[in-house]
Amino acid sequence: MSKLTQVEEGKAAGGAAGQEEPADKLSAVFPSYARFDISLVKGKGSWVWDDKGNKYLDFTSGLAVTSLGHAPEKVGAKLKEQIDTLWHVSNLFHIPGQDKVAQLLTENSCADQVFFCNSGAEANEAAIKLARRYQQKIKGVDRYEVITFEQSFHGRTLATLTATGQQKVKEGFLPLPAGFKTVPLHDLSALKAAIGEHTAAIMIEMILAEGGVLEVQPEFLEAVSALCKEHGLLLIVDEVQTGMGRTGKLFGHQHYNIEPDIFTLAKGVASGFPAGLMLGKGYLREAFSPGSHATTFGGTPLAAAVMSATIETMLEDNVPQLAAESGSYLVGQLKEKLADVPFITEIRGKGLLIGIECKGPVGDIVLAGQKKGLLFVTAGPNVIRLLPNLYVSKEEIDQAVDILSELIHTYATEANGEA
Repeated sequence: MSKLTQVEEGKAAGGAAGQEEPADKLSAVFPSYARFDISLVKGKGSWVWDDKGNKYLDFTSGLAVTSLGHAPEKVGAKLKEQIDTLWHVSNLFHIPGQDKVAQLLTENSCADQVFFCNSGAEANEAAIKLARRYQQKIKGVDRYEVITFEQSFHGRTLATLTATGQQKVKEGFLPLPAGFKTVPLHDLSALKAAIGEHTAAIMIEMILAEGGVLEVQPEFLEAVSALCKEHGLLLIVDEVQTGMGRTGKLFGHQHYNIEPDIFTLAKGVASGFPAGLMLGKGYLREAFSPGSHATTFGGTPLAAAVMSATIETMLEDNVPQLAAESGSYLVGQLKEKLADVPFITEIRGKGLLIGIECKGPVGDIVLAGQKKGLLFVTAGPNVIRLLPNLYVSKEEIDQAVDILSELIHTYATEANGEA
């Protein structure tokens, strides 16, 4: 394949305008990402620099990953210490660092057990497997179906993309695994109708971040929890993006009057080091008996050191509360500066997971922001998604809002406020 053809293929795959990889870059890498034409090489706190020396205010945090800011010193010190001690051993041996992380998480949540893996998709795979195995091996019932919701996002493996409620991630991957049903969010009658004799679990996000920063209504979530109890189903909460302080609580479900049987974490749990976790109630323990599920790299000494340092820092500094306060300030500033823009439909979210819904596509606004030194992303074609680190200062928020306000006002004026 020629380099020119690779670029053309990227366009055909739906890459956003201006995001195609230049033909002379990464020619040996599969073009599965529609990359922006920026090469980032350095980061500190809320700021990143590219290979040309340009400085950017980062309101992406690596998609909700670098929640303590880029290169946090406490976490970096722990990682450097561990690098000089031990990198990897098999999970056939005890890894003391895992015990420390598990204790930190279970002491601060409703969970009793932890499984270590490497990503959000793997954490959700583990949750699906645990739900099926618990129903079949422990309860002795033929239950395997998992119900999810439209616009949800649960990962890119075959099982998790099938669970995802967005058709675009499934194209070209047929046949998809059996055992999944998807219903509209907040449609209780559709959910009830989907529950059958083979239903094992319901999986839901507290905020559908990739699906448009859509908050789950508390009364609907409580109804979901009640249905799980009534029918003997497991409630799985996908906290990959909403967990670890992002929403103003350590875990997103702590905003609501529910306790999931299983919830999953990744992204912000290790400050950028690849790590994921699946957490569950104690009565699920025997479902994952020896040999039932495993991973080579989950919870290595390196990963455990970074996770424990990240979690300890969040707890010591009460970072979720910082996110709640900064998020309230950010939303307030956005609503004040954008109140006169009819192009804006809604500003929503919790903590520092914020969505600005617009009446038309926002891809050009994202690209214009980069030229102004501000990085942010979308959540669907019409929603701007803001994901600053949880230590972001008021001054940095003010700077970001000023840039965004100017961009959106300019764009709305040029488009005459029409979608």
